[in-house]
Amino acid sequence: PRKMRKLVDLSHAVEEGLVTYKGLPAPIICDYLSREESKNHYAPGTEFHIGKIEMVANTGTYLDAPFHRFPTGKDTSELLLESIADLPVVLCCQLSKTTITKKDLELPGTDAKEGFNGKAVLIRTDWSQHWNTDQYFEGHPHLTEDAAIYLRDAGAALVGIDSLNIDSTQGGQRPVHTTLLAADVPIVEHMTNLASLPECLDGTRFHAVPVKVKGMGTFPVRAYVVCPGA
Repeated sequence: PRKMRKLVDLSHAVEEGLVTYKGLPAPIICDYLSREESKNHYAPGTEFHIGKIEMVANTGTYLDAPFHRFPTGKDTSELLLESIADLPVVLCCQLSKTTITKKDLELPGTDAKEGFNGKAVLIRTDWSQHWNTDQYFEGHPHLTEDAAIYLRDAGAALVGIDSLNIDSTQGGQRPVHTTLLAADVPIVEHMTNLASLPECLDGTRFHAVPVKVKGMGTFPVRAYVVCPGA
């Protein structure tokens, strides 16, 4: 018999009025064609809904492509699926840290390349518990530049975090975005539910695929992992 796989959703829901990042507008979700209006276009008993959404790209759980930071970087339409889907996973738990450094990410007894090369590195801080509250915007956990350089040099394929921003937002520098996106390492921010990942991640695969939009450096994703059957 085929073993049952388990899928774990790592994404927040996007809804009307949701503020993902302070200073950016919330999405406006409405009807373009309501079910009532659609009755004028179709046969009796046949009706449809066509929705309309106005939002900034940095809404909900989203992926940053290199174009988000660099004008010549790949946009979301140019990302290879191999760089954002079906990636092996390594989970780094940093539950009591606000500033996460290279030292915090080092794997005892394991070579960095062996531990991170070609993998989606997911940073679990559980900051997502503050989602949709004022606390979420204040004092969030983030990586340091040396942590980003360490992950880049170790060959990480993608880096995700369940926090407001992978960088500190104190000051105008964004060294983690700069380091990772310059190396074509996509970033996924505002993840959630990382506590639901199994202890053993052997065979687990991560997916975070945005819509294929030209000229867009960021776009929401439905991030999830597929865990093999027991």
